[in-house]
Amino acid sequence: MHLLLAPFIILVGISSICKGEHESRCNVVPTDPYIEVGSDIKIVCHTCVNDKIYWTLQNREIDETLSNIINSSYTVLSLRNFTEHSATVVCHEKATGDIIGGTTIKTYSKPSKISCILDYDNQNETGVPELLTCNWEHQINPSKEIYYTVLSSSWLHPSQSEICHSQITTCTSEYQTISDKISILGSFNVTVRANSSAFEAYSETQEFTSYQIWKIVRPKLDVTTCPDGVLVNWTQTDSSAECHCQVKYNKVVNVRTPEWSIDKTLNCSERGKIIVKNLESCSTYTFSVRCALEEAPWSDWSLEKRVLTKLNMTDVKLRLWRNIAEPEKHGLRKVHTMWTGIPSTCQDTFTYRIKLIPSKQKVTGVNYTETLCGNSSCDVDVNQDAHRIILTVSHNDAVFAEDSVYVPAARESLPQVTDIQTTTLEGVIEISWKAPVQPVSGYMIDYIHNGNQYYWKESTNTNVTLTDLLDKTPYNITVTPLFDGKTGHGTQALQICSRVRDTGNVTISDVQAYDKSASVSWDVKTREACSGVVVRYIVFYNTQQGLQLNVSVDRTRQFVSLKDLTPDTQYHVYVQAIALTGTTQSSEWLFMTKRFDPKLITALLVCGSIAVLLVLSLGLCCAVQWKKFKEKPVPNPGFSSVALWSPANHQEGTCPVEPFNKPHESHFDIVYPEELEGMTTPSLPPGCKSNIVRDQTEEYTVPDVVPAPDLQNKDPRESEDMLHPSSPEEATALLLSESNQSSPYRSQSSKEDPAQRTSKQSKRAALNQEEKTTSATVYVTLDMFEQDNGQSTETET
Repeated sequence: MHLLLAPFIILVGISSICKGEHESRCNVVPTDPYIEVGSDIKIVCHTCVNDKIYWTLQNREIDETLSNIINSSYTVLSLRNFTEHSATVVCHEKATGDIIGGTTIKTYSKPSKISCILDYDNQNETGVPELLTCNWEHQINPSKEIYYTVLSSSWLHPSQSEICHSQITTCTSEYQTISDKISILGSFNVTVRANSSAFEAYSETQEFTSYQIWKIVRPKLDVTTCPDGVLVNWTQTDSSAECHCQVKYNKVVNVRTPEWSIDKTLNCSERGKIIVKNLESCSTYTFSVRCALEEAPWSDWSLEKRVLTKLNMTDVKLRLWRNIAEPEKHGLRKVHTMWTGIPSTCQDTFTYRIKLIPSKQKVTGVNYTETLCGNSSCDVDVNQDAHRIILTVSHNDAVFAEDSVYVPAARESLPQVTDIQTTTLEGVIEISWKAPVQPVSGYMIDYIHNGNQYYWKESTNTNVTLTDLLDKTPYNITVTPLFDGKTGHGTQALQICSRVRDTGNVTISDVQAYDKSASVSWDVKTREACSGVVVRYIVFYNTQQGLQLNVSVDRTRQFVSLKDLTPDTQYHVYVQAIALTGTTQSSEWLFMTKRFDPKLITALLVCGSIAVLLVLSLGLCCAVQWKKFKEKPVPNPGFSSVALWSPANHQEGTCPVEPFNKPHESHFDIVYPEELEGMTTPSLPPGCKSNIVRDQTEEYTVPDVVPAPDLQNKDPRESEDMLHPSSPEEATALLLSESNQSSPYRSQSSKEDPAQRTSKQSKRAALNQEEKTTSATVYVTLDMFEQDNGQSTETET
C-alpha cells in the first residue's frame, strides 16, 4: 500500500516545489513521516544548485546505490524494510558537505499475539460465560497516547462490533454484552485497533472457538481423613463435556516443602473422588483442585482445604538414642534418652516407659524399675557400669512399639572415632571424622544447642551434613560408632556455629585531641554468641568539607593516633570493625584540635614555675642573709672592757691557749682592766719551751683584780645595776672621757679608788727586743659570760 503511495508522494513534493519555483526553495520531503515497521519509504531531496548530493542516516553515509537522481534538482532515496524506531535522514551537498535538508522517520507496529478467554464474573454460578477478556502485545512509543478497541464478528454478527475499549494491552467486555455480539456455541473473529494522533493500525484477525477458550468455574472441594490416607471429593459444572482435573497437596511446615499433584480425567458433571496415600502420620496437609475443558485453559484453583492426617500404626518405626554426660562427683552419669517414630502432633494418647537394665544382671523374667517419660525425651541416671535402656510405647494399654539402646561402662574398651573436622557454610554444618580400627555398622551424630535442645542423625559414612539448623546458633556435636547391637564411646567436636554473626557493637570510648594529632580509642562489645572475629579496624576521619581519610589498624589494637591534622579545626571520626562475616560501624564522634600544642604549654608552665621558684628562693636567701647581717651581735662598748691578750706562741712547741668557757674558771680572773700600764707574760704550762730573756726585766704596776661578781647569788636588780649604767649619761661619760686616752671601753674592775689601784706594782720580765710579743686587743661581751654562767650552773647541778 505504501509502495503505491510513494510515487504520488514524490509527485506532490515535486509539484509543491515547482509551484513556488520563483522562490528557489531547497527542502526534503515528506516531513517527519510515520510508517509501519518493516515497510518501504522514498525520500525526495530538492537542491537549489546544480550539484551532486549524498545522504546520511543517523550521521552515517548511505550507499549511493539507494539514491536515484531524477534531474539536476531532484534526487530520490529508497529505503526498504525500515525497522528503526526513529531515525533522521539528511541530504548534503557533495562538494561542500552543507546540509540541504532532512527529515525524521518514525515507525509504529500493529497489535499482535491476541489471546482471549471466556470467563465468569461470579465463580459460584454456572451457565453461559459472562465475560470476554482479550490480551495482546504492542510495541508503542511512550510519548504517544494510544487508544485500543477490540472488534468482533461471527456468522451470527457479520459486521464488526466493538467489544471493549482500553488504553492498555488488555481489555474485558462489559457484563451481559458478550452474548449479544459473539456466538457462544460456535467460532468468532477478533481484531484489535490501535489509534493515536499520528497513526492508526489494525492487528491481524484472530479466530477463536468458544470451547477452546472457555474457562469453567472453579470446583468445590471437600477433604476428609481415613486410615489409609486422605479422601478428596469435588464437584464441577453441570456440563456433560469431558474435562480433566488436577489435585494439588503439600505438607505444612515452617520451611517451604515441595508440592505434589495428581491428575484425573472425568466428565464435568461427575463427582470427583480420589484417595491420597503415603502421607506422613500426624502431619498437616493442604489440598486444592482445578479442572478444564478439553484444550481450554485451567479454571481457578478451588478454595484450599487443610487436614491433619491420622497415625498409621504400621508406619511407626521407633528409633531410640541417648546422650551421655560426664560423670558427676558421686559417680553417677546423666543419660538423656530421645526417640523418633511418633510425631508429637498426633492427637492420640500414648504412654512412654523407660526401663533401665544393668548388663551384668540381665535375667529373663526379672522386673526392673520403669520410668514414665514424656513424648520425645527422658533423663535417667546410671552408674559407672554398662546398661541397656529399653523404651516401650503403648496405646490404649496395648504395646505397639519398642526399642533399646546400649550405654557402655565408663572404662569399657570400645571403638571410638578420631580426628573430627567441622566446617560451616550458609547455615549448614559439615562434619567428617576418621573411622576406628574395629569394623562398625554405622555412626550416630547428635548435636545440641542451649544445653537442652537435642537432635540426632544416623549415617553409614564418615561424613555427614547437618541442615535445618537454627541460624547463628552454637552447636555441640558428638559422633558415636555403632556395632553388634552396641555403641562405642562418643567423641565430641569443638563447638561450632551454624552461621557466624556480625561483630559486636563498636563504640568510640575516648578521643584525646592535640594541635596536629589526636589519639582515638574504642571498645567492641560482643553481646551474643557466634559473633564474628574482627580481622582489622578502619578509622575514618575528615573535616567538615575536606576529603575523608582513613587508617587501618590490626585486630590486636583498639587505639590509633591520627597525625598531620590541622590545628584549631573540627573533625568527624568513626570506626569500622571488619570481619569475615560483615562490617559494623560506630557512631560518629566530633572533636576539635587545639590551637597550640598542649605539651609546649605544659613545658612553658613548668619552666616558668621553676624560674619563679628560683627567684623566690634567691630572694628568700637574700632576705635571710640581710636579716642575719642586721641582727649580727656587735659588742656594745658600754658593756665591755679592753684587756691585753697574749697571742699564741708562734715558735716551735707552742701550747694551745686555754679556752674561755672552762666551767671551773671565771673569765674575770684572766681579764685585766685597761688602766694597767703593762702586762706580764703569763706563765707557760709545763712542757712548753720559753724563749724569754730572763735577765732583762721591767717593773710594772699590777692593778687589783676584782673577782667577778656572783651573779647567781646577787639580787637580780643589783646585777642589773652592775651590768648596766644607771643612766645614759653615765655610759656616755665613761665612753667619751678624755682622761681615758687609750680606749673608750668601760673598765670591768670594781669601783675602787684609782689611788689604791696605782699603788700596786708588779714586775714583768722583758723579752728580747727582736722577740717582743705584741699585745692583742680582745673584746668581751656580757652574753659570753651569761652563757658561761649558764653552762657552769648546769655543770654544778
